[in-house]
Amino acid sequence: MKIMAIDHGDVRTGIAVCDAAEMIASPLCVIKQTDQSGLINEVARLVSGLSIEMIVVGHPKHMNGESGDRARQVEGFASKLKKKSSLEIVLWDERVTTVLANKLLAANGRRGKKRKECVDAVVATMILGEYLKFRKGQK
Repeated sequence: MKIMAIDHGDVRTGIAVCDAAEMIASPLCVIKQTDQSGLINEVARLVSGLSIEMIVVGHPKHMNGESGDRARQVEGFASKLKKKSSLEIVLWDERVTTVLANKLLAANGRRGKKRKECVDAVVATMILGEYLKFRKGQK
């Protein structure tokens, strides 16, 4: 099944996808869009063009597991995306993924603007990788 993961942001939104065998999660792009309806339309265009069958959206909960304002924003985005795409949308806990992605990129020489431009796609890839591990364990 082809699955897309989204790391939703106010300005930049990271997108990752996996192959149909659900073996490899890869970064696809970063969408720079501040308008939510524009972002949803862009994601829907990618979903259609890539024959995506499911979407995993990073759910930014607090460290104690509670949902804050940011998590509720993402929940609203996911709900609107579900209406637009008619696909199954899974909210996936993304705690500490941005911190880990930044450390990974820094360790590999990505600094400053170069890191900022790709970190969201790396986070989306990490979210998708964790979700794929979960699915594999469920089968």
